[in-house]
Amino acid sequence: MAQQYTEALVNRFLRYVAIPSESVPKAKVVPSSEGQWNVAKLVAEELKAMGLQEIDIDEHACVTAYLPGNVEGAPVVGFSAHMDTVPVGLSDVVHPQVIHYEGGDVCLNAEKDLWIRVAEHPELNAYVGQDIIFTDGTSVLGADNKAGLANIMQALEILIKENRPHGDIRVAFVPDEEIGLFGSKALDLEKFKVDFAYTVDGAERGEVVIETFNAGEVRIEIDGVTAHPISAKGVMVNPLLVATDIMSHFDRLDTPEHTEGREGYFWFKTIQSTPRHATLNLNIRDFDLTQYEARKQFVRDVIKFEQVRHPKAKIEAHMEDVYGNISSFLGEDRTAIEVIYEALDELGIKAITKPMRGGTDGSALSARGLVTPNYFTGAHNFHASAEFLPIPSFTDSLAMTLKMVELLAKKRK
Repeated sequence: MAQQYTEALVNRFLRYVAIPSESVPKAKVVPSSEGQWNVAKLVAEELKAMGLQEIDIDEHACVTAYLPGNVEGAPVVGFSAHMDTVPVGLSDVVHPQVIHYEGGDVCLNAEKDLWIRVAEHPELNAYVGQDIIFTDGTSVLGADNKAGLANIMQALEILIKENRPHGDIRVAFVPDEEIGLFGSKALDLEKFKVDFAYTVDGAERGEVVIETFNAGEVRIEIDGVTAHPISAKGVMVNPLLVATDIMSHFDRLDTPEHTEGREGYFWFKTIQSTPRHATLNLNIRDFDLTQYEARKQFVRDVIKFEQVRHPKAKIEAHMEDVYGNISSFLGEDRTAIEVIYEALDELGIKAITKPMRGGTDGSALSARGLVTPNYFTGAHNFHASAEFLPIPSFTDSLAMTLKMVELLAKKRK
């Protein structure tokens, strides 16, 4: 791909990550942060400058727009990315840096002595001799998903400027993916009316995702009984100890840090307690729907057991399905998936098809009847200060988008 495309793509990405847009889990609104409105407004202005039609920002900061095709009869395709970055307790201000990687450990921040060590991240070895975008070690990079956002926007600009053949294209940029796919659940599909869509929210070069977790969240509320230690015997019920009793039923090896591939898990994410009340938050994940439902039932059984064990306590579990496995909603028409592999083949990129140990906006969109597989941005180590984006892989992700549009322009409904 021409050097000017790479420079424009990187500059666009750096422009987007300069806007703090971390989502806020405890917020009661969508979007959950003002920064996501700022990204939405910027993107809408850029879409308008490009000449797209039907540009809209709704009350949830979902941005939609339409590029009419110059080829008749091609499938109507959608591209989507999310505008928020993940809240993991790091700074929400991103200080990216481009480093020409010569091998070995990378010092991200000399002042704070922050490094990426090859011993911990051997994936770096594949990128010796390449320019890579890193953080300064104090934040995530935000390639998840501003690399996808930059990819789609840059592809639109190229298609328009060079008048490349394409069918009708619609785009949707949504908030709050990181805290429950709230943007894609709120998206008005009448404004994103396509035959199928793609999220550009994957990781390493060549990655294709057509399978994600089935995901659930459980909030366990425990009311105990308070008492002064003078008269506590036989009276006090410590909700914190009830919480630990609940957690003791779960296998310590059935957790994110001990599982991989297609293995599911339970993940106790947070616990908050006072002498009177405790709250436990639990994530349930499994690729297999039957096993996922069995995990949910196991939680119910544990709660019932502990309620009998602690009759003076009040224990309630509030369970919610967050998203489903994309593969459950693909249907018989495989065009959306076939085009991904055709594009990879023509570009000479090895396909890495893997079950995603997480979810994408495509999980929510697919469950709503819009088939939405996912492909790579080129980045590594999402949700961590060690997140990095090799520029050649990023450029290949843009080439994928353009190639898929080219292939779809040759197809007929």
